[in-house]
Amino acid sequence: MLRVAVIGSGPSGVYTAQSLVEQTVVPDIQVHVLDRLPCPYGLVRYGVAPDHEKIKSLQSNLRTVLEHERVGFVGNVEVGARGLTPGRLLELYHAVVYCVGAARDRRLGVPGEDLPGSCSATEFVSWYSAHPDAADRAFVLGARSAVVIGVGNVAVDVARILARGPQELHPTDVPEGALGALAASRVREVHMVGRRGPSQAKFTTKELRELGSLPGAEVAVEPADLALDPAFADPAGLPAVNRRNVEVIRGWAGEMAEATREARERTIRVRFFLRPVEVLGEGGRVAGVRFERTVPDGAGGVRGTGTYEDVEAQLVLRAVGYRGVPLPGLPFDAARGTVPHAAGRVLREGVPSPGEYVAGWIKRGPTGVIGTNRPCAKETAGSLLEDAPALARRAVADDPLAALRAWGHRPVEWPGWLAIERAEAALGRRLGRGSVKIPDWPGLLKAAGQT
Repeated sequence: MLRVAVIGSGPSGVYTAQSLVEQTVVPDIQVHVLDRLPCPYGLVRYGVAPDHEKIKSLQSNLRTVLEHERVGFVGNVEVGARGLTPGRLLELYHAVVYCVGAARDRRLGVPGEDLPGSCSATEFVSWYSAHPDAADRAFVLGARSAVVIGVGNVAVDVARILARGPQELHPTDVPEGALGALAASRVREVHMVGRRGPSQAKFTTKELRELGSLPGAEVAVEPADLALDPAFADPAGLPAVNRRNVEVIRGWAGEMAEATREARERTIRVRFFLRPVEVLGEGGRVAGVRFERTVPDGAGGVRGTGTYEDVEAQLVLRAVGYRGVPLPGLPFDAARGTVPHAAGRVLREGVPSPGEYVAGWIKRGPTGVIGTNRPCAKETAGSLLEDAPALARRAVADDPLAALRAWGHRPVEWPGWLAIERAEAALGRRLGRGSVKIPDWPGLLKAAGQT
């Protein structure tokens, strides 16, 4: 039997496991999907917005893979903790596939970025998604105005959650503490700001369109921003997604001109061609953001104009992308934020390292949507299967889980995760809601039977 460890239970990890156990070339494969958290599904559980039930339903597909007879979920096991190095993993498994994502958010690199009230959208998402690492984080939403820096789907998610009413979030699995804070929120204006134009923004159209359908919020755009984009007036030559995005924004501009929208409780102001140069403070906290007006440079980018605009805000969330982080014991390309590889085979000093592989964002960088992980995982699985005859000749431990326990780990296996699910359903019933996530490490481990 060929034993494989997949590190990470998000889409890239689960799709890798699926590619390995559903092929017939090397039929005798057993896969353990290891995760630092006691819960599976990665960013599908802890990154997809709670009001996106259709995307979150992808969990049922991932679940089918994790319930395969030759796949085992092994949660609460962290690579790098308790001496669990890549080298020691190769004592337990013939091959290890790292699908650890891109865990660090990009910074703005401007003065004032670390003022209280300024943080990453990742932290905000983790808080309202009940990630246990965010259990000690409290967002008291007393701000009147919030600035979200970025024009991708994470920025759209954050802006939408800030603009939703509590009654709309009540049926979701938002943890009770976050729901209470959002219900008490005083935020009335949300500014979502990008340094380039609407034709270059990274939204997907479905997510962008949702902003215009929130029952308690209206969307406002600035005609002066839109006029700077050469493709806005005639988007016919744009790629399909960009063209559809422009059409949505053109629709918002038309609604404003016709003054047909009724007054709403909250306003989402979508701004373009503004580059943050400083987070402004007052009394030791965020008070606003200073932006420099940009214009197209004729080469697909933008240049500054030396003209500045201050936007008042008491909350600033940056959503400008992610970066991979080094995993101790693995090579790392700091410039790209990825592990060097050839078709998924980890390269050490330019040479494939036997038994070590990567898939997902740590392989290709933080690009694409959830479905992009399928071909990426399939390529890596194909490389591993080509190497299988040589890999199988190496001796490994008879019982990897027993070895992990001997090294001080306390794995949460699939029955433990099912117990967490039952506990979250029971919590929701007590609160008069649907299933509600347990937001902290002690609560999750207790639910899993690790008291």
